[in-house]
Amino acid sequence: MPYLARGWVPVETPSSVLVSSSKYLNNPALREWLAMILLRRNGTDMPPPAEMYAFLPILDALRDHDAIEAMFTEERRTNPALDAWFEARFISTYKIEDFAQYAPGTLGGIFYAQMTGGNYEIQIVPFSEPKTQLQFFNVRSGQTHDFEHILTGGGFNYMGELVPYWYRLTNVFKYIRNPELAAELSILSIFGSLRYTVRTLLHYPQVWPTCVDAIQRGMRVGQDSDALFMAKLEDVFHLPLEEARAALGVRGAVDVDTDAAGAFWAEQGPLPAPAALSLETA
Repeated sequence: MPYLARGWVPVETPSSVLVSSSKYLNNPALREWLAMILLRRNGTDMPPPAEMYAFLPILDALRDHDAIEAMFTEERRTNPALDAWFEARFISTYKIEDFAQYAPGTLGGIFYAQMTGGNYEIQIVPFSEPKTQLQFFNVRSGQTHDFEHILTGGGFNYMGELVPYWYRLTNVFKYIRNPELAAELSILSIFGSLRYTVRTLLHYPQVWPTCVDAIQRGMRVGQDSDALFMAKLEDVFHLPLEEARAALGVRGAVDVDTDAAGAFWAEQGPLPAPAALSLETA
């Protein structure tokens, strides 16, 4: 018996199709999507945001929404900060033009420059009033994602996406006491981040150090900071970035220019100079 095969017990079944104890493995759409986003090269025919558009209905179909609502309700009994966040149920109604009032270098000013300088929209999916706790969590997460880029030090490019992903993957587990609930709230982040990590190693190893550094920076911010995902960011739009970070309890954020590495990863730019890839430089 080969060493690596010890303990393997083949399971017999009368089923004519794949059967597993994992609802994720049992889902053909997820298997196809996962193989595609892990193994493919990048191309203009399928931009990375379109991959997540395809993933959202798959995730929604897999979720036990009643169980998630019950976990939220139970968590709120022992987690006063989360309960207060849900009680406030704050949702923003801002538009891009509302940020023209903020000075350059402030959180709101940086956001305005990014949104107007690129082909960005604030409302990624059509807004609908949240009826459940999970829906509110998702709506608010969508509203704060771009600000999390700025606050955690993740540039608005494909390598920069890893920073807010990994901030969430550590910060949510720090402030949600039930690990099963924290995992449910992190599924989007773990699947989303896999696209960047696996494809980088397989097809764009030249920017692997940038990828690793972005993950490490995101984890550091998530582990060291307050519960940014529950913060009311709107109160600090007027503050300079470092003051906004301090007011929100964001710690360990480092601003690193990953534009060139992100463009190379997307096959939209030349290979960056080696100095831009070194962890020491970052």
